Amino acid sequence: MNILPVISCATCRITMIEAGGDAAGWSIFALLVVILAMLSTVAFFMVKIARREREFLDPELMDDYVPGKS
Repeated sequence: MNILPVISCATCRITMIEAGGDAAGWSIFALLVVILAMLSTVAFFMVKIARREREFLDPELMDDYVPGKS
């Protein structure tokens, strides 16, 4: 029994068979590009904020916390 006709509509199934799956492949690739762009943007701004905090940190505002030995 072929499960593909059961889980997909006729238009999507015929288009996938005739087009060879190009549309699905390109849409997955486009979504991957969007996800990677968003993740790299978030990572870039996190690094930028950490560097800026380290650069402009006032030593008077730091506490002298030393973690205890366990």
